[in-house]
Amino acid sequence: MIYRFRVILDNDTDEDVFRDLEIRENDTLEDLHNIITQSFGFDGSEMASFYRSDDQWNQGEEISLFDLSDDGSARLMNETAINDVTFEMQTKLIYVYDFLSMWTFYVELAEIVEEAEGSDYPNLMFVQGQVPDDAPDKVFKAENDDDFNEFDDELDLDDYEDLDFDEHWN
Repeated sequence: MIYRFRVILDNDTDEDVFRDLEIRENDTLEDLHNIITQSFGFDGSEMASFYRSDDQWNQGEEISLFDLSDDGSARLMNETAINDVTFEMQTKLIYVYDFLSMWTFYVELAEIVEEAEGSDYPNLMFVQGQVPDDAPDKVFKAENDDDFNEFDDELDLDDYEDLDFDEHWN
């Protein structure tokens, strides 16, 4: 079977930048990494990882290009078939290329089709938008917690006799 993916650049512009790709279901994530980098104009020489994702695009298990773990336990792209991590019920991956620039892409399985006779795979089907010269800035924000007050510890600082030195020592 052939998996058709839409790979969308997470950017801060009004222009949509994405690529539609076809690849065999039993190819590896390294093969998918290679066609993504080529289709977006990268040389493929930087570190990269895929992350399993849920429907809300929350980052899950990492599958990396190289094993940088201390104990050699990292899951690797070249050992992971695409159909092991994406299928009809698990359609989303996050792909990060170049950890210094943090090019981030949303990879979604759009369709599973029969292999077309005479077609070469992987295949770049469609191109939309130009890749910016620099990676979009990432903004990391915590959720707003209006109920939190760092100074609300119920201590009366004017009443020093209630402050036991041993009890409140940091």
